Amino acid sequence: MSEARDAVELGDFERALTSIAADDQSEEALELTAAAAYGAGELERALSALETLHTKHTGAGDREAAAFAAVRVALTLLCETGLLAPVRGWVARAERQAAGLPPGPVEALLAAVRACERILSGDPDGAVEPARRAVELGDQFGVDAARGLGRTMSARLAIHAGDVEGGLALLDELAVDLAMGGFDALTTGNVYCELICVAQWLGRPDRAREWTDVMERWRHGRAFGASHGRCRVHRAELLRVSGPADAAENEALVACAELRPWMRREFGWPLVELGNIRLLRGDLVGAEEVFLEAHERAWSPQPGLALLRLEQGDAEAARAMLQSEIDHPSDLPWKERPPFGDLQLLPILDAQVAVAAAMRDGATARTGADRLLGIAERYPSPGTAATAALADARAALLAADTTRAAREAQRAVVAWIDMGAPYDAAVARTVLAEALAAAGNASGAALEWKAAAAAFAEFGAPLREAAARGRLDEGTSAAPVGTGGRAADQARLVRRGDHWEFAFRDHTAVLADLKGIGYLARLLSEPGREVHVLDLVLVDVADEGLPVLDEEAKASYRRRLAEVEDDIAEAERNGDLARRELAARDRDYLVAELKSAVGLGGRDRTTGGTAERARGAVTRSLRYALGRLQEQQPDLAAHLSRTVRTGAFCSYQPDPLTPVEWRLET
Repeated sequence: MSEARDAVELGDFERALTSIAADDQSEEALELTAAAAYGAGELERALSALETLHTKHTGAGDREAAAFAAVRVALTLLCETGLLAPVRGWVARAERQAAGLPPGPVEALLAAVRACERILSGDPDGAVEPARRAVELGDQFGVDAARGLGRTMSARLAIHAGDVEGGLALLDELAVDLAMGGFDALTTGNVYCELICVAQWLGRPDRAREWTDVMERWRHGRAFGASHGRCRVHRAELLRVSGPADAAENEALVACAELRPWMRREFGWPLVELGNIRLLRGDLVGAEEVFLEAHERAWSPQPGLALLRLEQGDAEAARAMLQSEIDHPSDLPWKERPPFGDLQLLPILDAQVAVAAAMRDGATARTGADRLLGIAERYPSPGTAATAALADARAALLAADTTRAAREAQRAVVAWIDMGAPYDAAVARTVLAEALAAAGNASGAALEWKAAAAAFAEFGAPLREAAARGRLDEGTSAAPVGTGGRAADQARLVRRGDHWEFAFRDHTAVLADLKGIGYLARLLSEPGREVHVLDLVLVDVADEGLPVLDEEAKASYRRRLAEVEDDIAEAERNGDLARRELAARDRDYLVAELKSAVGLGGRDRTTGGTAERARGAVTRSLRYALGRLQEQQPDLAAHLSRTVRTGAFCSYQPDPLTPVEWRLET
């Protein structure tokens, strides 16, 4: 057993698991299995070991040890699955076994779990006392998870009550303690994630960036389990704000790969982030794929999916989606967005005003803008203020109040620039340009369109850039912007044995025979045509993949289903309809997951097959090739980055504003 202990200490979790005999059910073996399996990303195996520990202690009559094992199961489920009905079931077990025992680590951890569960269930009042108790007992008995989560929940509650600065001060103090190594690795990773989530949905990218930088440095040392992947999602979120967009997507893709073994319902979080980034980049097909996958996992893809529908030209569908989300807010438990209160609606209302502006619906735009102004007043922060100002500008523009529209749009531009958010600043510039043009200030509008187009190009949002340049052209001359009315640029791509040559504007670049250039040549040969990735790679391998759920996961899901049924029965006995509804959603989710894992004849379904592998391979190869081209021909690489679309279908979509004529010799 010493080898397994040493391996866990060194973070070599795979070696630790192989060092433990499969039939060893001793307490030490189960403890090491739980730790090593968690570190290796085998969540269900870790849970199974803890559940076996609970059974073992219960059979031996050790009530305190059994209660501690039960509350650890509850805490793990709370942090990793988003399934609150099983959490409540394991809390009830722990409470029964701890009844009559003096206060200690069990009660400290129970208080922390209760506080989190109440907040995620939308009951802030019910979380106040457990959060206070978790901090008190966590400090008294040295229970890191209790004092860390208790302080985090207390800060969340303060912010919910409108004390934004007080809540942030509590989080700043906690962040300092984390950085000084005052908590164990598991607590540190989870609490850092909580801190960053709060900063993100409160509209404080500055705080989120500071805390993410600290978490990024920390994770390369002591982090294990899901902490690496969670940190990557936060980095992707921040890169979505600051750019460049391709770096944001790369982080999100890696985060999805790292978190796939961990998260169940919560896997919708990195998927939606990936979709949001692809939407900004103009990869509408890729965005839709991941938004729909998130929806299948019972995770709300809004407002991203509605904004995608707007980009696809279906404004009415976008309007209906957002109104439904406002009328019936998603009450599923999530740490990554506010589980209750007006802040939960801030991004939905922001999108609603944008859609209303596109539909020229002044009444809806004004209603949404007024609600956002109220939220910004109650929860003051640079982000909420900028969001409300832009919405106010859009509504004022629809009402022909160009003075107010220009003033509020300018305020949003300045705020987003100060926050290091060039994409959002560029969006605000487009509204400012519209207001100036409507007021008769054509030259001022042209300056804003030009600045917006440049910012979109640098960020990596080609569709937005093209739209901005199109508006600039409408206001200045009939000649395409950037061409001066001249003929299209000439470009040549030639294959010469084991290398390729790009010729463009009197410069030649020589690159090795990369797969990505071969894919690019195929797309350039048929401008405007969408080519499926399988047609690009011409794969002829069997469509094989990994089981959607392995046997251990399916067994664990069945145990969770039994726990959910118990929770539903208790809710019905107590007449708690809200709790019954939440538990019923957990049950529906688990049943759907189990069904999706089994195909015809009871055979396991698989995931990660040929089509998805091809999509990822083509995208990576094209980006690698363009990266190499960037080193020698930055202008041409920039053109191709704007005009090459990736996803399940790939294409080269010529830019009419900066035309390029290609000659291919392949």
